[in-house]
Amino acid sequence: MIKAVFFDLDDTLLWDQKSVKEAFVTTCKIAEERYGVDAGELEEAVREAARKLYASYETYPFTQMIGINPFEGLWGNFLDDHEAFKKMKDIVPGYRKDAWTAGLKAMGIDDLAFGFELAERFPKERRKAPFVYEETFATLDVLKEKYQLLLLTNGSPDLQKTKLDITSELIPYFDQIVISGDFGRGKPDPSIFEHALTVMAMDKDEVIMVGDNLMTDILGANRAGIKSVWINRHNKEKNEVVPTYEIKHLEELLPILEELNEK
Repeated sequence: MIKAVFFDLDDTLLWDQKSVKEAFVTTCKIAEERYGVDAGELEEAVREAARKLYASYETYPFTQMIGINPFEGLWGNFLDDHEAFKKMKDIVPGYRKDAWTAGLKAMGIDDLAFGFELAERFPKERRKAPFVYEETFATLDVLKEKYQLLLLTNGSPDLQKTKLDITSELIPYFDQIVISGDFGRGKPDPSIFEHALTVMAMDKDEVIMVGDNLMTDILGANRAGIKSVWINRHNKEKNEVVPTYEIKHLEELLPILEELNEK
């Protein structure tokens, strides 16, 4: 009997990739207008520079464990208590400036002040562009009547709470919110799933995990012995991680739950 549904946040309920893309498009257009560079090529150059820089910092192993990607570093403030988050808070202003400046340099533009301007603009644009999948609320409305709901998200508590603040209508649906940065380990570590079970006072057979990422959401659920639903909206390639169920649209979750609870 399924009594609770655990949901991932980014790219499961919130369309984070689209928000980041929109912020890049708007910010890179400024450079296109100023210098005539191709906005799309600049975006690729900045993304590449960001990935390389992000992996070079001493905080990288921690960000990998908690589940914070390079593009979150381009707009998050990391106002969290943990020692590693304090280091990130110190690193990110320089990281943003360096990533944007390096991206501009790759396009033949050497302009530190402009790099700084774009680095400051990107977080503002990201905050202005929250996207929730159109079926999210309709699905949660139905589920909330029958199931307890828990949000299980990787990331910095400060940044994940910012995402929820700018889509605040999501918050009331959830009985509990578990953020990896609060817990100390991220998905796919089974311990965060076990913690979520404890918080909900439920057994692993009474819950199901829904997420878009095979290597975090689904792998972690599998390791914890929890049924999993992989939401694969964009026809991603399968790998060795096998979900219990695969869907393309969030509303496909409803018949799965009905079927499980009829058994």
